[in-house]
Amino acid sequence: MDKRLFSLLLMGCAACATYAQDPRESHYYYEVLDPRHEAKPLTEGFATERVTEHLNRGLTATPATDGKSVYLSWRLLDTDAPTVAFNVYRESSGKTKRLNRKPITKTCDFTDKSPAGEATYWVEATDSEGTTNGKATSNRVKASANGMKQYTSIPIADGETPGKLAIADLDGDGTYDFIVRTPNSNVDPGMPGDKTGKTYRISAYLSTGRHLWTIDLGQGIEPGVWYSPFVAFDFNGDGKAEVAFKSAGDDYVKNEQGRVCGGSEYLTVVDGMTGKTIDRVDWPERNDRYGNLVRQNRNQMGVAYLDGKTPFLLAARGTYKLMVVDAWMLKDGKLVRAWRWDGDEENPVIRSMGAHSMVSGDVDADGRDEILLGSCMLDDNGTALWSSGLGHSDKAYLCRLRADLPLQVYMVSEPKKEDGRGVSVVDAATGKLQWGIGQTTYHVGNGMVVDFDPGHPGLECIASEDRKGGSTDKYLLTADGKRIDVPQGDIPGCSNWIWWDGDLLRETMRYRPKAVNAAGPRRRRMEMGVCKWQGETLTDGIEGGVIAVADIEGDWREELITAMPGELRIYHTNIPAKDRRVTLMQDRIYRSYIAHASMGYPQAPVPSFYLGE
Repeated sequence: MDKRLFSLLLMGCAACATYAQDPRESHYYYEVLDPRHEAKPLTEGFATERVTEHLNRGLTATPATDGKSVYLSWRLLDTDAPTVAFNVYRESSGKTKRLNRKPITKTCDFTDKSPAGEATYWVEATDSEGTTNGKATSNRVKASANGMKQYTSIPIADGETPGKLAIADLDGDGTYDFIVRTPNSNVDPGMPGDKTGKTYRISAYLSTGRHLWTIDLGQGIEPGVWYSPFVAFDFNGDGKAEVAFKSAGDDYVKNEQGRVCGGSEYLTVVDGMTGKTIDRVDWPERNDRYGNLVRQNRNQMGVAYLDGKTPFLLAARGTYKLMVVDAWMLKDGKLVRAWRWDGDEENPVIRSMGAHSMVSGDVDADGRDEILLGSCMLDDNGTALWSSGLGHSDKAYLCRLRADLPLQVYMVSEPKKEDGRGVSVVDAATGKLQWGIGQTTYHVGNGMVVDFDPGHPGLECIASEDRKGGSTDKYLLTADGKRIDVPQGDIPGCSNWIWWDGDLLRETMRYRPKAVNAAGPRRRRMEMGVCKWQGETLTDGIEGGVIAVADIEGDWREELITAMPGELRIYHTNIPAKDRRVTLMQDRIYRSYIAHASMGYPQAPVPSFYLGE
């Protein structure tokens, strides 16, 4: 770009700013073309081929809908041939029996309608002629038609209710395990600090429920979601996930409100099986350029394949003003920094573009991951690929809104927007505007992309105003930005969507109070049902608060994971499938959403491809 044109654009953006916290900040489209962008070298990691999870069949057994049969469901993997078929086996009282007459080719499920008491089930991949032909081994599950539950229970050692959850394979057996943060409480920026001595703890559990270890983060990490990010992933390529988190030393400093305002801060990586420290480096340091360190000091973590093969660990600080990201590689037991990105040093129009989550994916088709931080996208080499100039977006989704569209970013912007771009879609590779809502918005605090209505092609786009802006309006738009005219009360919420039944529409969840008989006074608690939008309840009696939705086992449909005092529950669908597709966890963008779900605010995962009617 001509330097004079670069300067004129920058000056024009600054002059147009209406919301900015800093006169240099802009909220109009600005394509970042920094002359250093192409000059900065590509990031290279240790891996010679892409580090991937080696999953088993993920076989699950739940009570069938008739209450008498056993419903089985398993994974289709990206290594399976298109013609792969499956046989289902049961062992009971020392006898083994194949349950299906013909190899199963259309779905990845089966109902044992004549269960034989206590039994062990497994599946084998074959071809259509019945010849064994599969790379992945099947896990074995024990089940009985009597006394089965529709969920798996993981006891939590400290008896607390988990507040955050990471999902990863800690022991390399091909089954996902669980890392939880307790208790379920939060000190948010702007609130007084906690003076009770409460601390967060991170604990690891195998899929069997075995408790591996617990680490107390101590007084130097405030018990709030923005001070305690953690992620779990196989960062060194050994087939087992490590756990990384923000930690602090004993030299912490607290102010009169109990907020931590000084002291050492670290990025720590521990062995997933033992909890022993592998390495520790400095966290991005405190700096006045972030704004008020209590009010605006938000910390995040992430994972990105910056060279297309090696998973790099990201440590990020800042949302509303300065934004900084460090990229680290875990090699030979040491964290090696690949780059630091400082938004201010590169271009002031980047400032204040953060969201409350992040996701990574290859948006420019170069085989390397970019990082969506909100209203801006980082390239794989640690430079800004683009900035929309729209300011802080509470939610930003990297997704494919229709099958015939490229990857796009749907975002909802918190600042007041009179230019009709408070709810908008931009091209994921360039940041260029595709459409905007076309009206003034005031403080859009939530959004979601989901296909729940077959009457419109593509994913529907939901957005809702926050009371802070003086409006409580909700918006519902098609994939190309056209308003869907429905009453405000019929526009669904943005949280807790799940692929649960046999079609491609996504389901939502509905809470209702449940009366519980107990010794002494009657008490009430909530239970939940999975239901169609404006339709019937498909599954009810689900207890606990939703902590994650992810396709962690069974076929491609998702599991619903809830948290209760002293317990984690993984609910499985038992609705027969109508088709089959590769497990969503092997889609790179969907897996990125799940990896990042253990930090920041919750955001439902979506895959890189269009998944809907």
